[in-house]
Amino acid sequence: MIAGGRAPRQTGTPNPGAGGVAAEELASWLAAELQVDKFRDYCPNGLQVEGRPVVRHIIAAVTASEAAIRHAIDAGADALLVHHGWFWKNEDPRVRGTRRTRLSLVLGHDLNLFAYHLPLDAHPTWGNNAQLAEVLGLVPHLVDGVAQSAGPDRLIWLGQAAGVSTVGELAARITERLGRAPLLIGDPSRPVGRVAWCTGAAQSLLQDAIDAGAQTYITGEISEPTVHLARESGTAFFAAGHHATERYGVQAVGRAIAERFGIRVDFVDIDNPV
Repeated sequence: MIAGGRAPRQTGTPNPGAGGVAAEELASWLAAELQVDKFRDYCPNGLQVEGRPVVRHIIAAVTASEAAIRHAIDAGADALLVHHGWFWKNEDPRVRGTRRTRLSLVLGHDLNLFAYHLPLDAHPTWGNNAQLAEVLGLVPHLVDGVAQSAGPDRLIWLGQAAGVSTVGELAARITERLGRAPLLIGDPSRPVGRVAWCTGAAQSLLQDAIDAGAQTYITGEISEPTVHLARESGTAFFAAGHHATERYGVQAVGRAIAERFGIRVDFVDIDNPV
């Protein structure tokens, strides 16, 4: 564990040894597995901040917040793996305030920051949509063995909610399994019908879900126009929490890394009500 100050930076050719992987090798493997080059994203995907050259312990979290960074430092980790990283398009690029604090912590402790946004949403097995389906008992419609999808970058998944008949029953399941009650727009007594889902802030894709034949749509957030579109189209809309719906993809990637490279990966859930 590094208690304070800057850790001595390693130099020369990385030699992972037992239970370690070179940071660049890990970045290359993740880039290939997550197919990051397929996406035009709002942020860079991959190794966003370079730290020590060998990774033996990773902390995974949803967002690269100060709390997650401090947890990684306190745990003596070599890397932080997240879904929501840094350097988003149209952000103020100046290094001031909270950005300065976060960046100084990561650089001062030689911590690698890996972040994967849309590639992690879309991955067919590790992705947020795939993992949320497992958690909520959603069964994707398969076309030639691939989950049926719609919308930009095919980010909306389509299927059925196994074992529930009404929207109210689905609301109860979401509450139980995500540990928080979703905001529901719609009649709880109506049939669930065909379900579409896209984790995070995908409320703007409601019309795409409707066009794909969905009677129920699950995402993380909601906005004012969403309410009217849901009501007027007769579509049941669930805002189940941005953070709550995106806790699972990064954990799945962490398990894959641990299995592939034999290193330790721990997930920390920094509570977020949104």
